[in-house]
Formats: sequence, C-alpha cells, structure tokens
Amino acid sequence: MPLSLLRPLLLLPQEAAEGTRTFMKPDTGLMVWTLVIFVVLMIVLSKYAFGPITAAVEAREKALEDAIEGAKRDRDAAAKLLQEHQAAIDAARGEAQKIIADGRAVGEKMRTDMIEQTRKEQQDMLERARREIENEKDKAIIQLRREAVDLALAGAGKVIEQNLESQKNRQLVESYLASIGSLKVAQS
Repeated sequence: MPLSLLRPLLLLPQEAAEGTRTFMKPDTGLMVWTLVIFVVLMIVLSKYAFGPITAAVEAREKALEDAIEGAKRDRDAAAKLLQEHQAAIDAARGEAQKIIADGRAVGEKMRTDMIEQTRKEQQDMLERARREIENEKDKAIIQLRREAVDLALAGAGKVIEQNLESQKNRQLVESYLASIGSLKVAQS
C-alpha cells in the first residue's frame, strides 16, 4: 500500500492523544443539527422538488407508455395495411391472369372464327366458280345448238334447195337437237 493512503490512519491515534475529535466518538450537537437540516431539507425537497420531479417522471413514463402504445397501434395498422395491399396485389395478379386467359380465349376464338370464315368464303368462291362455269357451259351449249341449228338449216336448205327459215322448221330442229343432247348426256 502506498504511504499516502495510510496517512489518515496514522493521524487518528495522534488526534486521539491530543484530545481532538475523533470519528469514533459521537458528537450529539452535530448529530442533532445534521438531523434537523436533513428533516428540513427533506420537507422542502418533498414539497418543492420531489412532487414536480415525480410528476415529471410520471409524465415522462406516461408519454413513453403512450408512445409505445401508439407504436403498437401503428405497427398493427401497418401490418393490416400491408396485408390489405398484399391482398390487393394478389387480386390484381389474379385479375391479370384472368385477363390474359380471357385474351387467349378470345384470340383463339377469333382465330377459329377467321379460319371458319376463310373456309366458308373459299367454299362460296368455289360454289360461285362452279355456278359460273355451269352457266358458261350452258351458254356455250346454247350457242353451239344455235349454230348447229343454223348449220343444219343451211345444210338442209342446200339439200332440198329451199329456204327453211320458218319458225316452225327452226323449232322442229331445235327439239331434235335437244333430244340428241339429252341422249348424249344420259349415255355419258
């Protein structure tokens, strides 16, 4: 131990020998005054200091409790809002998936409809072409018959050397050629 720490202990026996006060001997006057000052100080402090300090501490404690409670409410509200937003996002994703599926279905239906419409138009075009071909064939047959009648009349006129231009003769030759045409068609 250093000597400076032992010095007060060394002085105690010296003071006791000289008759000065020691720490071991109680002084009642000093104790009374110390006790009076302590009690007065406690009364003054309890009246003027402890009340406001306690009130301030309680106010601070209440403010902290309110802040903690507010933070809990805010956290709960944030969690609820997050959950609502998550549900909204999930709903939006579901809606987007539904829209995509509907779009695909509509696209597939349009594709099918377009293919069907194209086939129908193709059939219509083929049917029209067949009808036009049939009409042209009929016109050609009629034209050939007329020419055949004219040639037959011209040939018959040369044979019998008379003019067979009468309507009755023309009808007779046309009916004969029509019967020949129907016989050829039936044989085919």
